[in-house]
Amino acid sequence: QVQLVESGGGLVQAGGSLRLSCAASGNVFSINTIAWYRQAPGSQPELVATITTGGSPTPNYADSVKGRFTISRDNAKNTVYLQMNSLKPEDTAVYYCAARVDDDPDDDMDYWGKGTLVTVSS
Repeated sequence: QVQLVESGGGLVQAGGSLRLSCAASGNVFSINTIAWYRQAPGSQPELVATITTGGSPTPNYADSVKGRFTISRDNAKNTVYLQMNSLKPEDTAVYYCAARVDDDPDDDMDYWGKGTLVTVSS
């Protein structure tokens, strides 16, 4: 089992920055990929960014956040970060950390955190 705990959400003005953290515990060595998703009220969940945990990190981003968000990892701390810059009101959502054990990007995520709320005011 793997446990994921997000932190770092809050209220920020448009144009500002936040850094989210996802701390993993348990059987962390089983994890292949960690992802950040977000869900705005009344909307479907959206994949924001992913990063692999082994070898050289391989980040991927949704088009909506490319150039503004950066996903990174600290394997020594079992933590993945999401640095969010140039925030826009449309970035307002609950942000979730998720982990997948296998390396098939088409498979569902195996573990989820409880989420952290990000609110961007205009």
